[in-house]
Amino acid sequence: MSIASEFKAFALRGNVMDLAVGVIIGAAFGKIVDSLVGDVIMPLIGTVIGSVDFSNMFVALAAIPEGNAGTYAALKAAGVPMLAYGNFLTIVINFVILAFVIFILVKQMNRLRKAEPAPSVPSTPEDVLLLREIRDALKNSK
Repeated sequence: MSIASEFKAFALRGNVMDLAVGVIIGAAFGKIVDSLVGDVIMPLIGTVIGSVDFSNMFVALAAIPEGNAGTYAALKAAGVPMLAYGNFLTIVINFVILAFVIFILVKQMNRLRKAEPAPSVPSTPEDVLLLREIRDALKNSK
């Protein structure tokens, strides 16, 4: 079998197509969660703790050049090394929300999936049951 035909057989299997659809939907869903976190949740959290813009929460690891605005974007453009914990915090919250939503979806899918029926055990014919009863009665009478 040639490599091209093996690849074609692999790519056209149902699992690969399902995976491709899942990746595309996941990427779109990730953008929705990014917007939810960045545009709705983080401003609310920022208002509660007193700092509205989490992207400007950082610690400069070197001296800040004079005349610089002191914002994250300006310092990054100037090449100042920084620990951007605000951006990291946003990404962690984004991940937790996405993981929780996926957990709920998988839980619901498992709940909705039909349970496999138990394999049916063929019933024992009535004459065999009667013969067993006779055998057991004969054993007990001795």
